[in-house]
Amino acid sequence: MPANIPSTSGKLPIFMIGAGGIVNTAHLPAYGIAGYHVQGIFDIDHSKARNTAGKFNIPHVFRSMEEMLANTSPDAVFDVAVPGAEVISVLEKLPPASSVLLQKPMGENYDEAKKILELVRAKKMNAAINFQLRYAPYILAVKDLINKGLLGELNDIEVNVNVYTPWHLWDFLFTSPRVEILYHSIHYIDLVRNLLGNPRSVYAKTTKHPSMLRLASVRSNIIMDYGEMIRANILTNHCHNYGTPKQHSYIKIEGSKGAVKIDFGALIDYPRGAADGFEYVLLEEGKEPKWRQMTIEGSWFPHAFIGSMAQVMMAAEGRITTPDNSAEDCIHTMACVEAAYRSSETGGTRLDDL
Repeated sequence: MPANIPSTSGKLPIFMIGAGGIVNTAHLPAYGIAGYHVQGIFDIDHSKARNTAGKFNIPHVFRSMEEMLANTSPDAVFDVAVPGAEVISVLEKLPPASSVLLQKPMGENYDEAKKILELVRAKKMNAAINFQLRYAPYILAVKDLINKGLLGELNDIEVNVNVYTPWHLWDFLFTSPRVEILYHSIHYIDLVRNLLGNPRSVYAKTTKHPSMLRLASVRSNIIMDYGEMIRANILTNHCHNYGTPKQHSYIKIEGSKGAVKIDFGALIDYPRGAADGFEYVLLEEGKEPKWRQMTIEGSWFPHAFIGSMAQVMMAAEGRITTPDNSAEDCIHTMACVEAAYRSSETGGTRLDDL
């Protein structure tokens, strides 16, 4: 298992609610790597649940939520991977004080996010949101450098994505009023928050593309405002359909003592992906900066999903008080997303107004 993954016994029984693509390509492969015990699965499409159970040796397949809940123990952990619009109805059915990992986003908008937060508070749930990029092995490696003081004070974070994303793989997005920020750049917003805390404000513009007119938006420019000394920029273009040679996706983090550049390949030629890369430089007085490569075991998919579930399980086991990715924390990511959309709608300063 990749280094720096938080430690948990992994013995708590996990019950899956949802058997879609992300469950099959990320959640369950990650849990297999970690040795977690998935005991049951339910999906409104029973055949889909049955096929997934067969693929991952899940012993119990349920025909309804009620049947699942009648066969779980008090220490069960629920992994809820359903469309955002269905999250609240699922949470309403789960027992009070349940441990639950909710697939991102935290609802379809900020109002739904607040309702989810109110619900988990009222039911005293140990609830976390699956913003898993913050647990990708290369991000954990960055955090290790930061925690050791090797990068100094962070002053610049840039996420730059220029790829071709086959959005047709997710049919529900064609009817969603919000796409790029809510379902993709939200990961980078959450990562920046996780590293720098909450911004003062958010500036953004998210746009459509002539080749993808059925989708609400597929490109975004986002500035997270941390004052005069810190720059945090997110630039995404999912429409670079000109071959892979000029596609790229990277995260650059700079500090007063060093810097890191991560090339994350998951988005290149999606879903095939490309190799990751991790380079870093540490400033030494009197010496020319020298970039070095670090070999990182594991990637965003599926390994980061281990960390998301580990947080819920450690809180359930009493090893930590609250998951790092708790609903209480992730409501602020949803607030940043809402701020980005409002900024995009209101626009910049018009020249005619000057």
